[in-house]
Amino acid sequence: MRAPFQTLIIPYKIQNETILYGIFFRKKQEIWQFIAGGGEDSEIAIQTAKRELEEETTIKASEDDFIRLESKSMIPVVNITGNFTWGQDVYVIPEYVFAIDVGNSDIKLSNEHKELKWLSYDEAKNSLKFDSNKTALWELNTKLERRL
Repeated sequence: MRAPFQTLIIPYKIQNETILYGIFFRKKQEIWQFIAGGGEDSEIAIQTAKRELEEETTIKASEDDFIRLESKSMIPVVNITGNFTWGQDVYVIPEYVFAIDVGNSDIKLSNEHKELKWLSYDEAKNSLKFDSNKTALWELNTKLERRL
């Protein structure tokens, strides 16, 4: 059964001191966003992030490869599952955010996505639909720019 949380994974790479972010076009919703997916009952958030990354890109990573961001959103449960999956009193579930440097990995899109684009911070921010994605992108970009 599905666990009452969601994960968001931001793939990025650095080329010639330029940070590029991978955003995905979702077939069903027809929107641009990062990798997203729900947890399974026995998983913790980092395990879900690892599994979702592999399912949606075929990239295998260890838990140590991920950066856990402080950004966290609460998402209406009906936006995720379409109903009150975890009972009538569970209105929102948390979305935990992770980032991963995928370097030059060969990404193969899952059937959930139609397209992948590698964009600069401003281009990615302007393409993303959800504010939670934009906030997490800002946090990650700020942290990465401080390292360069």
